[in-house]
Amino acid sequence: MAAASISHSGSAAPSLAFEDYSFYSNLSDDELLQVAIERSLTDTQCNISNGNTAAATATPPHRRDSNRLNPAARNTNQPSHSSHNPPTNDSSHKPPPAETTVHYSSPNPPRERPPDPKTFDGTISHFITGSGKRMMVYRRADGSMVHIVPEPEEEEEPLFKAIHVGDVSRVKALAMRPGTNLMLPSKPGWLATHQAAWYGQDTCLRVLLKAQPGMINKRTERGESALLVAVSKDHLQCVQVLLENGADPDLANYERETPLFKACERNSAAMVAALLNHGAAVNTHCFQGWTALQEAVYRNNIEICEMLLKAGAKHNLTNMYGISPLFTAAQSGQLASLRFLLKHGADINSQAADGATALYEAAKNGHEETVELLLSQNADANKPGKNGFLPLHIAAQRGSETIVSMLIPATSKARIRRTGISPLHLAAERNRDDVLEGLIKVGFDVNAQLSKERSNLYEDRRSTVLYFSVINNNIDAVRMLLAAGANPNLDLFRPLMVAARMGCIQTVTLLVEHGADINACIPTHPTTFPAIYMFSMKYLPMFKYLLDHGGYALSCFDCVYGSQPHPPIKTTRSERDHLRNSDSVLPETQQMRGVQFCEMISVPSICRWAGPIIDVLLDYVGHVHLCSRLMEHLNSYHEWSVIKDKAAPPRPLLQLCRLQILQLVQRRHLKKLPLPGGLIRFLKHQEGPVNDC
Repeated sequence: MAAASISHSGSAAPSLAFEDYSFYSNLSDDELLQVAIERSLTDTQCNISNGNTAAATATPPHRRDSNRLNPAARNTNQPSHSSHNPPTNDSSHKPPPAETTVHYSSPNPPRERPPDPKTFDGTISHFITGSGKRMMVYRRADGSMVHIVPEPEEEEEPLFKAIHVGDVSRVKALAMRPGTNLMLPSKPGWLATHQAAWYGQDTCLRVLLKAQPGMINKRTERGESALLVAVSKDHLQCVQVLLENGADPDLANYERETPLFKACERNSAAMVAALLNHGAAVNTHCFQGWTALQEAVYRNNIEICEMLLKAGAKHNLTNMYGISPLFTAAQSGQLASLRFLLKHGADINSQAADGATALYEAAKNGHEETVELLLSQNADANKPGKNGFLPLHIAAQRGSETIVSMLIPATSKARIRRTGISPLHLAAERNRDDVLEGLIKVGFDVNAQLSKERSNLYEDRRSTVLYFSVINNNIDAVRMLLAAGANPNLDLFRPLMVAARMGCIQTVTLLVEHGADINACIPTHPTTFPAIYMFSMKYLPMFKYLLDHGGYALSCFDCVYGSQPHPPIKTTRSERDHLRNSDSVLPETQQMRGVQFCEMISVPSICRWAGPIIDVLLDYVGHVHLCSRLMEHLNSYHEWSVIKDKAAPPRPLLQLCRLQILQLVQRRHLKKLPLPGGLIRFLKHQEGPVNDC
């Protein structure tokens, strides 16, 4: 993106100047808006008087700074341009006519100068754009932005500039010139030796050290010596020059990173060899406790590892997290380093501060070959981490089917039971169906339950593998577990209730077909009717399915108040507790009862379906009496009056006969009765006339 500044006649200045806008690429929305406003106010000011127009080409601050360092840019007869833009004499950018009169749609004020940093009442912050441009932002005390400009670039001192370009003769002349103080930094702590090490100018470095040997171990504001700078920039020749001139090979920065550590980080065997030959200490820890050997292991550089061990590096040293080099090799899947360390006697079963072993970490990160190698070297698969998980647990959780199959023979099932959780639980929790199937095939118990401590970690107190699959709505896993013999009635809050609450009729059907108890209650939330109805009343087809397969309907009409007025509805647990603890509300037998059906159906989110729900329930009961609360609901909507008539005694003989037959025969035996199809469908509460045979 480029914009041309407008030039006027009567000026020898260049006709066009192109500005590089790449430094705007990383600004915030507010800053971009400010820049857009500034750009709408032209850089060139129109001063038209009697045909005389002054030249007004404005060079952006960052361009003006760069012009000081670019001799070609100082030539006022040549237009400056960015490398992204063609020169002004390009055929696609023709200069304006000799006489150009500029007319603006509105008068523009002069471009605002940035405030004086010394007197500015506010804050000045600095940032770097995505293209590397350094910017300054002036903000008021309230945070609003006042101005944004590029940071002025400082002209490099002649000596540092000569070092940068590698002008050895000029460096020598400047360094030897009387009055030159080489110990005076150009930036905080940045001496000429650091500059030479940074740019890899080893010849300049020799000249500087000859002129002032005292610079050899001086450090920057970050604690970096010239040697550390040279190592960090991978300049081997500079490293050798510095070491030959007495540089301290153990002088670390403020993060306690030594040149040897940096050389391992740079993966440079030559620099490591040079440092070791000059007596570098090999077991120094950095700020996080890493040694040079641990860094070399992480880089999987066996050549460097061998040099370090020969120089006295210890493979059993750990970092601040208790992690040894062997652990690092396993964690990052570096097979060559792992073999090397095991060959030299590293403890294969050492544990980190959190109890994890190398095998645990290899399994956690899915490094199959690493797990195979560790198991072949008798790594202990029965050491748990801090969370109690074994390597098999973490592999099942991560879905590493191959690693799980390798760990199964090496893992004790008794040890698994002591952890209080089965790998099946973790596979089901993360929907790792392949792992789940593999574990079932080798005989893991599908009815294994969480220990009480682990179950208490979940608000719903879940316990079984089946529960995890149901709550994840993983129908394939539910089918797999039920086929393998999973019991759907072991959890405090039944999986069937979870499936009903989620509205998953397919899972509900699977669970009912495999013996789920439709009439179970929740001990912590007692009701006088099957608790599953609380979650299925909004889904009438599901509600009817549950009634068809043995759900109790009569208990829904059992109300302690009958035709008498009902007290205010107490549906929440806290309200019921208050009701039980009060002295005057209910008799003792009444207080022992849970929430009644008429109370639950009166909840605002359900009462709108009260009529259809009662209508469905009446098909599954004989003579019942509707309490005053149910009558209130049926009276609230005139079209529900037919439901009251349906409940009025006497009930039809067909209905009473159906109930009696179902009670005697049970639904599952209906198909064996020698009765016409229409009658069988009637007994099953299916639509259609009874005489349809």
